[in-house]
Amino acid sequence: MNQRIRSVPSQEIQNLADFQLPDNFRGRPGWYVQFWWVVQSIFFGLSPQFMYAWRRWLLRLFGAKIGKMVLIRSTARVTYPWKVTIGDCSWIGDDVTLYSLGEISIGNNVVISQRSYLCTASHDYRKPNFDINSAPIQIMDNAWLATDVFVAPGVTVCEGAVIGARSSVFHDIPPMTVCVGTPARPIKQRL
Repeated sequence: MNQRIRSVPSQEIQNLADFQLPDNFRGRPGWYVQFWWVVQSIFFGLSPQFMYAWRRWLLRLFGAKIGKMVLIRSTARVTYPWKVTIGDCSWIGDDVTLYSLGEISIGNNVVISQRSYLCTASHDYRKPNFDINSAPIQIMDNAWLATDVFVAPGVTVCEGAVIGARSSVFHDIPPMTVCVGTPARPIKQRL
């Protein structure tokens, strides 16, 4: 049985020519953002694995609040470091993206494993100009995001929670729970 698909003129749905960033959305002037991206590509990204102190220093230089003994791999990417806070003894793995268009707060002793993606912004698909908005992400103390976890804008992962590999987190996660799936759901207590 064939269903007729109604074609809607594209002007009614999305007109990206009308898109505008909200005032001060980046939190720094455009030249500063570009300068950070160059520094990140060259001095951060090409640094040898063992140079954790160097990468912490670079992030702090650009406004990030980074605790003691934080391990950040050189392949991690931070969009706007001035919107990132990481507590003591936390680990940020290979190819992690902190898409910090909004604030990202990572607690103490947190592990964000390789290829995870923390995304603090989205677009309003209901508006033709595709408005962008941001909402903070908070990863509380002692949490672990296993490999390839996606965290959506506005989410809090509470203390001690574990998010299983390749899960997608769209809602707050309760403390001390192990959660898996898309969307991530609790399956058991951590301890």
